[in-house]
Amino acid sequence: PWSWRCSSRRGGAACPSAGQIRAAFLRFFEERHGHRRLPSAPVRPRGDPHLLFVNAGMNQFKPIFLGTVHPRSELAQHRRVVNSQKCVRAGGKHNDLEDVGRDTYHHTFFEMLGNWSFGDYFKEEACSMAWELLTEVYDIPRDRLYVTYFGGDPSLGLSADEECRDVWLRLGVPASHVLPFSLKDNFWEMGDTGPCGPCTEIHYDHVGGGRNAAALVNQGSPDVVEIWNLVFMQYSREVEGNLLPLPQHHVDTGMGLERLVTVLQNKRSNYDTDLFTPILEAIHKGCRAPRYQGLVGDADVGHVNVAYRVVADHVRTLCVCISDGIYPGFSGAELVLRRILRRAVRFCSEVLQAPPGLLASLVPTVVEVLGDAYPELTRNANRIKDVIDENEAAFLSSLERGRRIIERTVQQMEPSTTFPAEVAWSLYGSLGFPLDLIDLMLEEKGISLDSAAFNELVLEDAKRKAGGPQAGQPGSASSQLDVHSLAELRSSSVPATDDSPKYAYTLGQHGHYEFSPCQATVLMLYRDQSLQKEVGAGQRCGVILDRTNFYAEQGGQDSDQGYMIRLGQQDVLFPVESVHLCGGYVIHEVTAVETLRAGDQVQLFVDEAQRLACMTNHTATHLLNFALRRVLGDSTEQRGSHVTAERLRFDFDTKGHVTVEQLQQVEQVVQDLIKKNEVVHMAEVPLTLARRVRGLRAVDEGYPDPVRIVSLGVPVESVLTCDSEAAMQTSVELCCGTHLLQTGSVEDLAIISERQLVKGISRVIAVTGARAKEAREVGQCLAMEVDSVSLRMKKRITSIPEMQNLSKEVGQLTQMVDSTAMPQWQRKELQTILKALQRTANTAIKKLELQQAEKKAQILLAKYCNQPVIIDTVPADSLSILMKVVNQMCDKSPGTSVLLLSPQASGEVLCACQVSKNCLPTFSAADWAVAVCTQMEGKAGGSPIVAKGSGNAKGMQGALTTALEFAQSKL
Repeated sequence: PWSWRCSSRRGGAACPSAGQIRAAFLRFFEERHGHRRLPSAPVRPRGDPHLLFVNAGMNQFKPIFLGTVHPRSELAQHRRVVNSQKCVRAGGKHNDLEDVGRDTYHHTFFEMLGNWSFGDYFKEEACSMAWELLTEVYDIPRDRLYVTYFGGDPSLGLSADEECRDVWLRLGVPASHVLPFSLKDNFWEMGDTGPCGPCTEIHYDHVGGGRNAAALVNQGSPDVVEIWNLVFMQYSREVEGNLLPLPQHHVDTGMGLERLVTVLQNKRSNYDTDLFTPILEAIHKGCRAPRYQGLVGDADVGHVNVAYRVVADHVRTLCVCISDGIYPGFSGAELVLRRILRRAVRFCSEVLQAPPGLLASLVPTVVEVLGDAYPELTRNANRIKDVIDENEAAFLSSLERGRRIIERTVQQMEPSTTFPAEVAWSLYGSLGFPLDLIDLMLEEKGISLDSAAFNELVLEDAKRKAGGPQAGQPGSASSQLDVHSLAELRSSSVPATDDSPKYAYTLGQHGHYEFSPCQATVLMLYRDQSLQKEVGAGQRCGVILDRTNFYAEQGGQDSDQGYMIRLGQQDVLFPVESVHLCGGYVIHEVTAVETLRAGDQVQLFVDEAQRLACMTNHTATHLLNFALRRVLGDSTEQRGSHVTAERLRFDFDTKGHVTVEQLQQVEQVVQDLIKKNEVVHMAEVPLTLARRVRGLRAVDEGYPDPVRIVSLGVPVESVLTCDSEAAMQTSVELCCGTHLLQTGSVEDLAIISERQLVKGISRVIAVTGARAKEAREVGQCLAMEVDSVSLRMKKRITSIPEMQNLSKEVGQLTQMVDSTAMPQWQRKELQTILKALQRTANTAIKKLELQQAEKKAQILLAKYCNQPVIIDTVPADSLSILMKVVNQMCDKSPGTSVLLLSPQASGEVLCACQVSKNCLPTFSAADWAVAVCTQMEGKAGGSPIVAKGSGNAKGMQGALTTALEFAQSKL
C-alpha cells in the first residue's frame, strides 16, 4: 500500500492521487516530526474584519504571531502544527477572480498545505524537513529543484539571509541552485504593519533534463514554478516603517496542493490533475460543448476551454464557501461569492450552452473529490445544491430583465448618443448585471457607455462605503496592545489579568443581583503604543490591572462600563469607557482625570444596570438559539450573535423565510423556559471533555482551556456524563459570557425583527424584559387601530374626501407598523391586513371618482350637444377626477376635443384636455395645455392625445380665451 513514497515514474500507473499526496504531507509532519494536525479553519475569517475570506494557511494563527492569543486558549498551546487549509482568493488585496480561466494555474479556491513553528524550530529544521519531504517522500529529482533566499536590502539596513543560504548548502543543494532575490520576492509581510521576515522559496523545473534553469526562477516562466514558501518571522514592521526584532521567532510555510499535485502527477496544468478532471468530465456530460482540451489564448476558439476552467474552479469555491456559511449576497464576502456564482452561470449558459441547473449538478462530483478531506462538504451537499439552484434562477431572471431594460433605454435614446451611466449603474448595482455584459450588448448595437459618468458613480459609491461604521472607531489605539508591548509585559513577568471576579455575583433574597466589589492594583499603563508607568491628567490610556470584575468585549457580548477610584480618594472617579482582552491582559480604556501610576490601588465599580441588561440578553440569546432549533430543526446553525444592553441579535441558517407561525412558536418556546425559571448552570471544564458533550452548541471560535459550559436547567456534571441525552433536550453551549442565574429574570422576550441577510441566512433582533413588554403593548395598540380602520372601511362610504382620508390613515398606519418596535409576527400580520386595506381604499376612490366623472360628463355633453370643441370650467376635487371627466366625454363623443379648467379654493386652477384622434397630428393636447397654463403662469405636459397642468386663478379668463383661439387655429 502507498504510504510514504511517491513513485518516481510520475504519470504512470503508480502515480499518486491528490488525496494520497495531501495525506502524505500531513502524516510526514505529524508522525515523523511531532506536529499537531489541525483541521482546516472555515473560509469565513474569524475575528478579522480586514479579510473577506481566509486566503492563507496562517490566517487562523495571526493571534499567535501578533502575541494577542489568550494564554489559556487552545491556540496558545501550539508549538508545531500542520494542516491543509481551505483558501479563497477573490476580492480584496489577493484577488485572482478575473485571471481564472485565462490560464491553467489561477484559482479562486485552493488548498494550502502548511507546517508552522511557534517559537520552536527555525530555519535549520524548517528547510531540512522541506527538503526531506520533497526529495525522499515525494521522490522529486533534486536537480529539478531551485531555492531562493533573501539577498538583503541596504535601504532598510537588512543584510542578506546568509544563515538560510548556508542551511541549503549544507543540505547538499548545489550553489548554482541557491539564488538570492530582493525584498519584493523574498521578504514576506503580513500587512503594512506587524510581523514579517525573510522567506525562502522552493521552485520546480518542469522541463529538467539536466539543464540549469536558474535564469528562469522568478521570471514568470510556466516551466519553472514556485511550489513552497517558507517564511521566517523574525521582525515586526512598526507604524513609522522601521523594523524591530520579534521577541519570539516563528516559521510559517505554505505549499499549494494544486501545484504540488501537478508536479507529482507529471502534468503541466492544474486542470489536468485528478483534483479537476472528474469535474471537467461532469461538465462535459451536462453541456452541449466539445470536450475539454486544455487550450488557452487564441487557440481556444469561442473560449470553450476558458469556460470549462471557470466553471470547474468556481463550483469548487461555491461548495466550500456555502458549506462554511458564506452565501451569495449583497456586501463583503457574500457579494464576491454572488459575482463568482453569476460568472459561472454565464459561462455555463452562454459559452457551454448548458441548460439551467448544470452548476448545482456538479456538487456531488466536487464532494466526491474533496469530501474526504473536508467532511463538512458531504454534510451540507443538499444545502449547497439548493443555494446554487436558487441563486442561478434569480440571476437568469435578472439577466432577462436587464436585457429588456437595455432594449427599452436604447429605443428611447437619441441617435448617436452614449448609453446613460445611471441606467448602467442601476443594472450593475440592483440587478447584479455584469458590466462586461452591458458593454458587450451595447457594442452589438453600436452604442458605447458613458464611461466617465459611470466611473464617477463608482467613486461616489466607494466614498459612501468608506465612510461606514468602521471608519475612525475611537479608542482602539489605547486598548489594543502591540506585539512588542505584549512581549515586554511577559518578559517583565507581568501576570495575565485575573478576570474571574466578573463572574462573582449572586441572586439576593428579593430577586436583586448583587455584584461583589473588586479591589485591584494598577500593573501598567498603555498609551501611544507603549507601556508607561505614569499617565497625566486628561490623557486617554489603557489600564492593566492584576484583577478585574469588568467584562471585556468577547463572544459577541459588549464590554462592561463603569468607573474606578483610587483607594482613599472616593471623590475622584476614573470612568471606564470600554474594556478589551488582548493576550490574556484586560485593558480598561480610561481618560485619566488625575495622574494615574503603576502601583496605585483601585476599587472597581461596574455599571450594574448595564451589566444586568447584557446578562439578561445573553441568557435570552441561548434561549432563542434553543427555541429556533426546536421549531426550525436541528440543522439550524448559529452564524453570529451580538449582545448589548438594549437588545440581542442572532444570525442563523434557514432554508427559507421564517413564517408568522414559526416566529410565534419560537417566542412560545422561550416563554415556557422563562416561566419554568430554570437554573442556569455554569462551570469550567477541560476543553477536550466539553467537546464530547452530545448536542453541544459551539460556534467557530477559539475557546480557552478550560472552557465554560452554560447549561439551562441541567447541572453541568449531568451533561458531561457519558451517553447523556440531557444536552439534546435543553440549551448547552460553550460560552465565556456573563449570564443570569435563573431564566425567570429574563421576564419576557419579543422578536422585533426578522429578515434574510442573504439567501439561506436570517437575522433576528429581539428585546427582553420591560422592552419586550413595551413592544407587545405597542403592537396591541396598533392592532386596535388597524381593526378600527377595517371596520370603517366596511361601511358604505360615498364621499371621496372621506375615503381619501381613510386611505391616508392606512398609509400612516403602514409607516408606523413598518418602523415601530413590536413583535415581528404581529408586524407581518398587520402588514398583510394593511396592504389589503390600501388596495380596497384605492379601488373605492377610483370607483367614486369614476361615478362622479360620469355625472359631470353627461351634463357637459348635454350642454354642448356633440360640438367638435368643448371648453369650459367645472368643479372637481382633484386633477384625477377632472381628467376622468375629460376621458368620459371623449369616449362618449369620439369626434370631440375637450379642455376643462377647475378653480380650487387654494387659488390654483387645474387643467385637463384630450384631443380627438381625428385631429392628429395638427392638433396636440400637450401644446394646447401648455398654451393655456402658460397664460395662467403655470406648467403643463402630456402627450399629443391627453395632457394636464395647472395655473393661477388670476389668469383663468384669459386662459379660456387662449384655449378657444388655439383650438380654432388648429382646426
